[in-house]
This record gives sequence, C-alpha cells and structure tokens, in this order.
Amino acid sequence: MLYKIYPDSPDQRKIQQVVDILEKGGVIIYPTDTVYAFGCSLMNKRAIERLAKLKDAKMKHANFSVVFSDLSSLADYTKAIDRPTYKILNKNLPGPFTFILNASAQIPKLFETNKKTVGIRIPDNPIVNEIVTRLGNPLVTGSLHDEDAILEYSTDPDIIFEKWNNLVDAIIDGGFGKNEPSTVVDLTGDDPEIIRQGIGELNL
Repeated sequence: MLYKIYPDSPDQRKIQQVVDILEKGGVIIYPTDTVYAFGCSLMNKRAIERLAKLKDAKMKHANFSVVFSDLSSLADYTKAIDRPTYKILNKNLPGPFTFILNASAQIPKLFETNKKTVGIRIPDNPIVNEIVTRLGNPLVTGSLHDEDAILEYSTDPDIIFEKWNNLVDAIIDGGFGKNEPSTVVDLTGDDPEIIRQGIGELNL
C-alpha cells in the first residue's frame, strides 16, 4: 500500500492508518531527513525479526537504530545522559544524525542481544515525527540500501514501491529522498567521535 503524505502538512487520517499497521506488527518504508528507511514498532518483536530478514541480518548482529519524536523519550532506552552529552543532542536534533549512546537494560531485552549501546535518531521530518508521536513508542529503523542502483540509496518513491511493495506493509511517499546517509557520532566516550560523516555537520 502506498500512502502519499506531504511533509509540510501531514494528512492525519493517513498517519493514523500507518500507525494502525505498525501496531499490528507491520513493517513500513518511510522518508527521513536523509534516505528512505525501513521501520517497525520497537514494541513488536516479530516485526523486528521481519525487519532483520529484510535487511538480511541476524537479530543478534543487526545494527538497527531507534527513532524517537523528541529527547524526553530517551530515558527508558538509554543510560543517564550527562549535561555535556545532552547539550550536543539538543544542538543537533532534530537533524540528520545517528548518535550512539549507552543503552539501558531495555535494549538487550528487546533485541535479544548483549549490546551495550544504541543508535538514536530524531529526524527533521514531520511525517516520521507525527507517526512516532501517535504510535506512542519509538520505531526500530534501518536505511533502505539498494545494491542494484547506481546511487547507494533509493530516493524515488515510485521505484521503491515497485521493488518493495510485496515485501512490506506500507510505503510512504513523502517526496524524493536524499542519497546521503546520516552522520554517525559516538557519544559513549570522553569526547564525541564521528564514526561516519554523512549529511549532518556536527555542531558542538
């Protein structure tokens, strides 16, 4: 199912339809402020397993990030955030970043792994922010990587639909995506470390 949703004024009826799909364990493809991505509810283990299969990864080794609507939601899934770390997050989010933080005990349980860290995202995109807010819990996410395309990431919603329509439960057309990923920053050490330079320029 393809849902055309405009980022400047997201259709609340369509947003609710997508949320209903996620609540039932669905996997979606949605736009972010960087590339298009797979997503499912963090509260649905079977959906996360489906997402791992789509990404051709085993659950224990899947490198998923978690999408939040705002910083106030992090406390359940990360260890206590000190003031310098919070300032960096606050300066750069919402934005095209994946920040690696120390995970709370919730994350290993949800992903059946012994991972001590979690990548968090708050995209600067009203569509996904509306979805996460209405869903009431974060999304598990992974970038839509297209091995066959000239570009590293699929950006055209029509092409995405042709390829993935029969494999996911909903695809959101929010316009053309970018073909550059988020900047990944590790905040678990004494100083921020850029693991991958993407579209985001870190503001310290």
